[in-house]
Amino acid sequence: MLIQFAPIVVLMVLFYFLLIRPQQRRAKEHQTAIAGVKRNDTVVLSSGLIGKVVRVEDKEVGLEIAQGVTVKVVKSMIAEVRTRGAPAAANDAKS
Repeated sequence: MLIQFAPIVVLMVLFYFLLIRPQQRRAKEHQTAIAGVKRNDTVVLSSGLIGKVVRVEDKEVGLEIAQGVTVKVVKSMIAEVRTRGAPAAANDAKS
């Protein structure tokens, strides 16, 4: 009786190590990358838009997609952080 279930158990273990575990690892890396987004980073959205981060909030980022064109994007839509930006200048005067 136990011998009949052995192949099913082996398949379940294979699925876990070949499919589920790598997917969990990628999801964790993606969450780490999103949490580490900072100003002046270049990011790619899941829609394919590429832009520079100009503002970071809790769940949203301001993204400059062209000179003078800024859009607000939900952080979870960031697919990839391409380049890490330099630290922002301290002289951000609000006028």
